[in-house]
Amino acid sequence: MDCCSHIHCHGHTLTRRQWMWSTVLSSVGAMLGGGVGPRGSTAAAQTAETASAALDVLRKSISVDVHTHGGTSGITSQAPPNDSLATGMRAGSLAVACLADVPDGPILGRNAAGVLGALRTPEPDQLYKYHLGRLDWVNEMVANHGLRRALSAADLEAAHTAGQPSIVGDVEGLDFLEGKLERLEEAHQRGVRHVQLVHYTPNDIGDFQTGVVTHKGLTAFGAEVIGACHRLGFVCDVAHATEDTVKQAVKVATKPLLLSHTALSESKAMGPTPLTGRQISRDHARAIAETGGAIGIWHFFPSLEKYVDGLKEMVDVVGVEHVCIGTDQQVAPGTLQDYAKWVHLVAAMLQGGFSPEEAGKIAGGNYMRIFRAAVG
Repeated sequence: MDCCSHIHCHGHTLTRRQWMWSTVLSSVGAMLGGGVGPRGSTAAAQTAETASAALDVLRKSISVDVHTHGGTSGITSQAPPNDSLATGMRAGSLAVACLADVPDGPILGRNAAGVLGALRTPEPDQLYKYHLGRLDWVNEMVANHGLRRALSAADLEAAHTAGQPSIVGDVEGLDFLEGKLERLEEAHQRGVRHVQLVHYTPNDIGDFQTGVVTHKGLTAFGAEVIGACHRLGFVCDVAHATEDTVKQAVKVATKPLLLSHTALSESKAMGPTPLTGRQISRDHARAIAETGGAIGIWHFFPSLEKYVDGLKEMVDVVGVEHVCIGTDQQVAPGTLQDYAKWVHLVAAMLQGGFSPEEAGKIAGGNYMRIFRAAVG
């Protein structure tokens, strides 16, 4: 136990974790209680009770944002490594962030129609070198900015018990492989434990939702990559892949698959959105659930209440065991751009009718099941 693990307060010695929870509880009660009603009113009491229940869920279960870029000063920005991710996670009692570097970031942009995609073909090794630079950025975050790196389920459990924010190293799109599976092994050695097959750049793994269909699904190399993910110990993420790619991936997968950030097609909770090309059909969702996997719901909703409605839309299709939260937090506006609101989302889930057990599964338990099966 480190030298700062006990905090003295009014003659009592609190563990860091007890102090953290008591601090969060009082701040959450104040935030959730703001403008609700006079002190002691029924509405305020119910709000405080819900905040307390939400924190109880987060105490008992390891909560996970299954897909994030760490906010506006995170890994996809040009900001130097900083404390904001760890500070926000502590403020909202988020235990784990799957922090995704984006290898095709340097070549992405919006075309004349405003659609995000690759604007040019990358130079050989360009995306690989950029990816390695982002892994260096993560190393500095772990060394100096209040985060633990999790390489196993035991690491996640230990960090949660200690009240220390953790990251799972994640890569959004394996475009940097360029046909070289040894680069996947190198990513594992560098601490990555979660990888997404495709993103916005055509690659030799499979087709992606917003691109031109060139492979009619998953390629033979793509099947090899999935086998390597299982063998090395990665969570295999099929976000952005077409329905055909996903259904073919399901046939070769021997471990649960994750689809980390999306919403149900024609989501009423989202309403009109430019993201329809990234939503998924009921059959697409069920294919993931059949592997024992889960679908992460992003935060592009008008409010936290609508976010909860978006979770319910997917639960109605695949069941509560197969839904999780993948905010896709970055520079684009969403309802959970600040992790201080994480506990508010859990409170909104409870207010919206989810039981504490169900909220715990969606907020992290379902991802933990996949992580244990895939990574160990």
